[in-house]
Amino acid sequence: MTWLTPGGVAAALLVGAAVWWGLGWLGLVPLFAFLLSGSLLTRLATGSSAARRPRQVLANGGVTAALALIGSWPAAMGALAAAAADTWATEIGAFSPTDPHDIATGQPVPRGRSGGITPLGTMGGVLGAIAIAGLAALVAPRSRFGLAGAMLAAAAGIFGMLSDSLLGSTLQGRYTCPVCTAVSEQPGSCHAPLELTRGLPWLDNDAVNLAGASVGAIVAALGWQLLPH
Repeated sequence: MTWLTPGGVAAALLVGAAVWWGLGWLGLVPLFAFLLSGSLLTRLATGSSAARRPRQVLANGGVTAALALIGSWPAAMGALAAAAADTWATEIGAFSPTDPHDIATGQPVPRGRSGGITPLGTMGGVLGAIAIAGLAALVAPRSRFGLAGAMLAAAAGIFGMLSDSLLGSTLQGRYTCPVCTAVSEQPGSCHAPLELTRGLPWLDNDAVNLAGASVGAIVAALGWQLLPH
């Protein structure tokens, strides 16, 4: 089973090294749980395990790594909880008996379309955020995280997941074939070169994932500053 390309392995090792350096080996526990659960859920949902590229690894773990280097458990775990929530929502949502609806408009959308959500997928994302935040609370130094940090990280993760979906619905680039009107989230060609019909060309799925993790980190960091210490 190949979960990472060679470049993806290098990126994962870089993220792991940053987390270990900034948070100690205990910080690797929730990180490994996220990577393992995400890969297993992807295989369960799709029947295959597409190897993740460096850009995908850094989009999901880069914010956590950067914040780990400055020793911020709450912000790093908020980012990781957001990445986990988005991943769990996507993969668990694949089993939804109902079709997804666009988070911004409420209109039905095809399965797999960015910005589409289902009750089952959303519930899966909430569980993912809680699982990673709860695991972090078990291993983190109480003075630097604890139960309050876990609750904050879980909430931040859920907020990051919803922000990810909203960006996917509104600003993520979307391309259309001018001949058959097929829609894609990647540039390329169909019957003719695809045309950008909505969103920003540089805001692809990886950039949206990075933004969602960043939102989770910001919410957790700001919330942590407001808590009494």
